[in-house]
This record gives sequence, structure tokens and C-alpha cells, in this order.
Amino acid sequence: MSDFIKVIGGGLAGSESAWQLAERGLKVKLYEMRGVKNTEAHVTDNLAELVCSNSFRSDDITNAVGLLHEELRRMNSLIMRCADAHRIPAGSALAVDRHGFSSSVQAALESHPLVTIERMEVIDLPKDGFTILSTGPLTSKPLSEQLIKITGEEYLAFFDAIAPIAFKDTINFDVVWMQSRYDKGDGKDYINCPLTRDQYYNFVEELLKAEKIEFKEWEKDTPYFNGCLPIEVMAERGKDVLRFGPMKPVGLTNPHSPEKPYAVIQLRQDNKIGTLYNMVGFQTKLKYGDQQRIFRLIPGLENADFARLGGLHRNTFINSPRVLDSELRLKNRPNIRVAGQITGVEGYLESACIGLLAGLFTAAEACAHNLPELPPESACGALLRHITHNANSDTFQPMNVNYGLFPEIPGKIRGDARKTFYSKRALDSFDTWNSKLKSATV
Repeated sequence: MSDFIKVIGGGLAGSESAWQLAERGLKVKLYEMRGVKNTEAHVTDNLAELVCSNSFRSDDITNAVGLLHEELRRMNSLIMRCADAHRIPAGSALAVDRHGFSSSVQAALESHPLVTIERMEVIDLPKDGFTILSTGPLTSKPLSEQLIKITGEEYLAFFDAIAPIAFKDTINFDVVWMQSRYDKGDGKDYINCPLTRDQYYNFVEELLKAEKIEFKEWEKDTPYFNGCLPIEVMAERGKDVLRFGPMKPVGLTNPHSPEKPYAVIQLRQDNKIGTLYNMVGFQTKLKYGDQQRIFRLIPGLENADFARLGGLHRNTFINSPRVLDSELRLKNRPNIRVAGQITGVEGYLESACIGLLAGLFTAAEACAHNLPELPPESACGALLRHITHNANSDTFQPMNVNYGLFPEIPGKIRGDARKTFYSKRALDSFDTWNSKLKSATV
């Protein structure tokens, strides 16, 4: 066996895997092709670059994703440490300065004495030696072809969309105002653009008429991820879908007018210095010219300049319930573990979680340690069991962490009490497991 463990891919999952291995005293070689070969979606060469939103979503521990945040913090997650260090205002959500965040992840790994970063494209999957494959949804063609051969499965795929980012100083604050829904967080964490009834329906009509990016022939049967639908696709499903979705006006009061907005578009801070704001829930595949024209119909954005316009990219993932074992190993090549979004989890922290677990399992195997079984009542355990055991392999699709993945609650507990029960049960079981884990000397 090689004297180092290979981690292929330096996104959130690969960075987390490398960190967990190195923190357990194992030498790691982390391979990242960006810097030598770019992808269609990344902008920088930084490790752990955030391609889409800068939000890690809710940080409330009674929410399933907030619960996942807390469990990762308790396991010394590098991704959570850097996210907390570069947090920016976003109400009850955990949003980060995307450049500060990725730079800090890279700096931590570059300075770790047991981590070596190799900038190169890996085109062959190792036949021996511990390896973690965390190449993400934009896995290169050579590795994709090898995965197909090893697993005997065709790749699955879906489309993901990116929202535009506007320069704050080009937004008209005579029209917009700062407020979080129901005044959560600091109370003024979002820019709100109000629309009247006529403005809303005119906006929807323009979305429906606009030119969209056409799919290539081989892409036409690829579905969207439902948690990240382009706004024009939502509009096609009904003219009122947007105002009951990302444009809902609830929990907000317009100080410029006593009239209640018919719909509201929110923008969330995207960098620490507060110069960039992204349009919340406004993923799109509109052509660039129509994006600028239509988004400038939004009150307050009449003269907006955009640092980045929206876009669309194809994501790929494996049929994990069919091809992975309970510790994320490929059944047909058990020296290789697979981690991150390519396993069929959706979301930054979900990807980091699977990266952390892949690192943990690999470290235990390399050191011949027996690990306690991760409890299914925990957020990490529920997510792991979903992709390796509980999901139906015939209908497998990308999934965010949610309470539907957890074991059912006994009895009839409803509302907030239900979320509180899930959270307490999860953290109690997780803490018991974490104590056993530490005593296992991994």
C-alpha cells in the first residue's frame, strides 16, 4: 500500500476528507485538476469553491440542515470551521463570503504538514491503495467512463442552475428596503424589491416570452433538481407559483409604502464587505441579454449592474444504493470510497458530511480500528443510510437532508414540538456515538 491516502477532487467533500485523514495522523495527497484544467462552472482555482449559492441554508438546530451543521461542528469539520469564520448576515441562515471561505479552506490544507496538494488531472482510478473519489457533479470524462465500467451502471444526471449577483451600489434604495422575513437574524439582512400585482404578472409574462438556453440533444431528457428549479421553469408551472415560492411577500413591511407588496424579490449579501448581493431563489437558464432586460424590470433594479448572471450546468451522480456499501466503498472496487455530491446528496453541507464520513471510515480502516455504528437518528446517520441503504435504487434522485430521512417519531407529535423532538433525539444519539468514537482512538 502507498504511504499516503489519495483524495481525488478538492471541492467541499474532498477538502473535508483530506482534513479528517490528516487530523488523524495519516498522510494525504489531494489531487485537484483546476489550475491545470478548468470546469464549465468554476470561476477560481481555489479548493472548496462555492459554485452556486453562498448560503449553507438554515443554522437553526430544529431544522434538519441546521442540525447537520451542529453535528459537523462537533466532529471538527474544516468546512464548518471556515464557514463560521467567514459568516455574513443572512437572517437565520448561514451564509458566507464565498472567496474568504474557500481561501481559508485552501490555506488550512496547504499549511497542514500531512497534506500534499497536487494540481493535476487524474485519469485513472487506482486499483489498490486507499482512495477517496470526490470529484463532484462535474467529474471529468475519463473518470466518468471508468466509473461506468467499474459499477456497470450508467451515470445519472440532473440540471442545476445558478442565480445572478448584483452590485449593491447600483440598487435603488429609494424603492427597496433592508429586512429579514419576520425580522429574523439581525432583522435587516436582505434587500427587498416590492412588486405590485400588475408588475408581478408583467414580470412573469416576460419570463415566459424570454429566450432560454437550448439543451443539446443528449441533455434533453435530463431532469432538473426540484430544490433548485430555474425561475422560468417555475413560472411555466403556473403564473402564481413564484409569488408562493421565492417571491412570497410574507413577513415583510415596506417602509416606503403602506400598500402591502403583491410579491417580493429578496437579495442576500454575497461577500463579507457587502458590495455584492445575490438574487435569492433566482436560478435561471435565460440568455444573458434577456436576463439583464427582465431583471431590470424589477423595482429597485432598474439600473442594476450584475457581477455574474445566472447559468445552468449538468450534474452527474452515481446510483449509490446499488453500487456503494454501508461505508461508502464501491462494491466492485472496495479500495475506493466515493464522497460528496456525486453520491447523490444535494447541498454544500450534505456533500461535506459525506466527505467527512469517507475520511473517517478510511482512517479507521487504515488504522485497523473498529468504529461504533453511526445512529440513524442523527442527521449524519440519516443521510448516510439514505444513500447507501434506504433509498430505492430504481428511482434514486439527489436529496437534501430532511426529517423524512430520519426514523419516524412515535406517537402524535406535531408542529414545532415535532422538530424539537427530532433535534433533541438526534443530538442525544449523536453525542453518545461521538463519545464512543473518541474512545476508539481514531
